[in-house]
Amino acid sequence: METRSLIADNLASVKQRMASAARKAGRDPQDVRLVAVTKTVSVEKIAEAARVGGCVFGENKVQEASEKIEKLGTESCHWHFIGRLQRNKVKYIPGLFELIHSVDNSELAEDIHHYSLKHDRVTPVLIQVNVSGETSKSGVHPNDLEELLAMVRYLNGISVRGLMTIPPFDPDPEKSRPHFAALRKLRDRMKAVNIENIAMDELSMGMSNDFEVAIEEGATWVRVGTAIFGEREAH
Repeated sequence: METRSLIADNLASVKQRMASAARKAGRDPQDVRLVAVTKTVSVEKIAEAARVGGCVFGENKVQEASEKIEKLGTESCHWHFIGRLQRNKVKYIPGLFELIHSVDNSELAEDIHHYSLKHDRVTPVLIQVNVSGETSKSGVHPNDLEELLAMVRYLNGISVRGLMTIPPFDPDPEKSRPHFAALRKLRDRMKAVNIENIAMDELSMGMSNDFEVAIEEGATWVRVGTAIFGEREAH
């Protein structure tokens, strides 16, 4: 009998915790999906995670991601980009990632639109919002979100699906709750505005230390790395 791996056990535990958090909030667990964050994680460990039930992987750097995607492919592994995206890397994006979580300005949106059309594609994106106001964090200011959405609604090379945020890190997950609640309320407000060609179905929020709270506050995607793969190796 094959021994279960640590990654398999961790993945099963995370999925069980996700389902429990969803049920606690009166939500269908099927409405919350997992992005296994694989920044600095080896190809071998990602392949193991794919084998035991992880299929969506999140990368922070285009070059590192492209090397992994070249080795692992896109059939059994699905890839999201979750890091800060530099405009000079956008030309490599079309076809690599099924969802970009981190669009925070119109220039970046226009670049993704341009290169997507060159490859005859439409790239799904989320708009990153800086709900905490931290200067070290990327993201559009909440007060500027509607204006940004109005600007990018005509870009037919991208498809806006919802919002993403990264709250300030705190060992107490409850400290993240106000930020998650703020993003959900902002999403609901933008949904009510009903901007043409803009969908507000997705909320990407919550990481290893606070994903259960994020689910209780409405997350549809959670980005979990350490709880699956262990502490990140220094590069």
